Amino acid sequence: MTPDDAFEIFALRTSVFYLEQRIDEEELDERDRDPSTLHVWIRDDSGVASYLRVLLNDEPRPGDADARRLIGRVVTRADRRGQGLSRRLLEHVIAQFGAEPMALHSQSHVQPLYAAVGFEPYGDEYLEAGIPHIGMRRAPTA
Repeated sequence: MTPDDAFEIFALRTSVFYLEQRIDEEELDERDRDPSTLHVWIRDDSGVASYLRVLLNDEPRPGDADARRLIGRVVTRADRRGQGLSRRLLEHVIAQFGAEPMALHSQSHVQPLYAAVGFEPYGDEYLEAGIPHIGMRRAPTA
């Protein structure tokens, strides 16, 4: 990741999560620079168009304790939404880590995206940063 990549990724995340969704909790965290964190993105002529990160699940929540990988910070630039970019990123991660159980904490309205690539909801809906979320996990594939 170059400094320009990092800047564009963090600018996209800040724009969507902080400005658009009005999440007033810290967006960047120490996990962003953890050597085990995998940053995955798609770039176009305007810069980073879609992004997600994959963490080692070393702080599991109830329901995803068996998941080795935790997907988060899935975000797509407004002008590229609805074009399947997030799904392409998820499919890339599944191709790389699909033999391991994975989990994510989905904003509830985005749940169909994750279900389409094999994630299943668990537990009750909960509020995180004022937005309804649902835990989802994906069983390992052989």
